Amino acid sequence: MKIILSGGGTLGSVSPLLAIFEEIKTRQPKAEFLWLGTRFGPESKLIAGCQIPLKKIFSGKWRRYFSLYNFIDPLLVIFGFFQSLRIILKFKPDWVVSAGGFVAVPAAFAAKVLNKKILIHQQDVLPGLANRIIAPWAKAITVSFEKSLNDFPRGKTILTGNPVRPDVLGGAKGEGLRAFGLQSDRPIVLVIGGGTGALDLNKLVLAALDELLGFCQIIHLTGGKAKAAAALPGYRPFEFLTDQLKNAYAAADLVVSRAGLGTLTELAVLKKPVLVIPLPGHQENNALEFFKKNAAALLFQKDLTAQKFAGAVKILLSDKAELENLSRNIAKIMPEGAAAKITDLIYAD
Repeated sequence: MKIILSGGGTLGSVSPLLAIFEEIKTRQPKAEFLWLGTRFGPESKLIAGCQIPLKKIFSGKWRRYFSLYNFIDPLLVIFGFFQSLRIILKFKPDWVVSAGGFVAVPAAFAAKVLNKKILIHQQDVLPGLANRIIAPWAKAITVSFEKSLNDFPRGKTILTGNPVRPDVLGGAKGEGLRAFGLQSDRPIVLVIGGGTGALDLNKLVLAALDELLGFCQIIHLTGGKAKAAAALPGYRPFEFLTDQLKNAYAAADLVVSRAGLGTLTELAVLKKPVLVIPLPGHQENNALEFFKKNAAALLFQKDLTAQKFAGAVKILLSDKAELENLSRNIAKIMPEGAAAKITDLIYAD
């Protein structure tokens, strides 16, 4: 089995592909993979850790507002298409698999021209433009939510849930306390800034830091989008975590996060209570889907102050019943075993 995985630009499209990679490698250790990613995205570090060969290609992005880049980026897509043609001709994959992101568009177009099988996965509640472009070319489409079945052709769209990387499972709270040098008698909040788009959230955390440290400890994953404060008593900043992410999850009493589906799915599997502050746009649809099912607490970024943020965190941490309720409900929000279901589709054809 030879598979091209295509995703990047943000970590949102990377996590489910890594989960599929791990599932296939478990079944067929000699399967060959190649990753088509962006030139400057944050995916390189995660992919390197999995020892997947990476080829960086040009890709564009269509912005739903006036931008001169909307005139330039179509040329980048064309460049990316010809790069993808050459790569696919040389690698000869059985499947090209994507989870959205605009880097997947030139790769999928090249795969279609060369008559290669394409599988796309739709994570978010709102269908992404890249996936809508690719959908007519795809042999199979998998979705995280039942309502997404109506967004793609019925005959080839399957509800699977969202794949989760196995390396975020199996953490231990005690190991997390030791690894991060935190106390067992004070609540721990894990703040996940995300790979991109985290600047405002990180600024919010830093502005509220003095107040937050008065009642909790913080593990802060900035995603490299803001210069974190120096490590303080009870405050542990990191750009990213890889091996220790599972223990950060295990140690946390509450997670504060954007509403990217990759992170939310990991939290659902781990039954972690979460306060989501979605990026304006499609993440708000994700957040509302969880909020409507009482599976996440929700704050909108607009007009959110450091004081309001710190107050919301304090109220949640003091309400054990609500934390348990959020934990119980988030575990029910989507089907389990998505990586196995998607891998079954790949091997069935």
